[in-house]
Amino acid sequence: MEEGCFFEDLSVGQKASFGKTNTEADIVLFAAVTGDTNPMHLNAEYAKDSIFGERIAHGMLAAGLITKVMGTQLPGPGTIYMSQSLRFRAPVRIGDTVTAIVEITALDTLKHRATLRTVCLVKGNPVLEGEALVAVPSRAAIAARKERGA
Repeated sequence: MEEGCFFEDLSVGQKASFGKTNTEADIVLFAAVTGDTNPMHLNAEYAKDSIFGERIAHGMLAAGLITKVMGTQLPGPGTIYMSQSLRFRAPVRIGDTVTAIVEITALDTLKHRATLRTVCLVKGNPVLEGEALVAVPSRAAIAARKERGA
């Protein structure tokens, strides 16, 4: 593995984070990739009459930062997403810096799975909260597969 952890390296309480400022380009590109062209994200005239009074970023754009942390930092490369719950608490605006935090809350040693608390913050306030379940590569399982294949 390039970086990150094998299952054997994990412990409850470990955390990792990543922050990114949402730009106009991020929102336009996300809309293009996903097809989500909701005018709340793309049309200032439409959005000014909404409950937010302005355009907001796609909620899943913030959630995508969680996958960045899990897939590259903690647990890291080889991690397989199994499930994710999300509760959107507040809007993210263009120019907001979103910090995604992942924290290990439980480990299943039999199945090599980790339960993670996931949260995204803007200015220290939660905009998204949830929980994820991931499968994590095991050093022992990889060694056993290599042994069988040799």
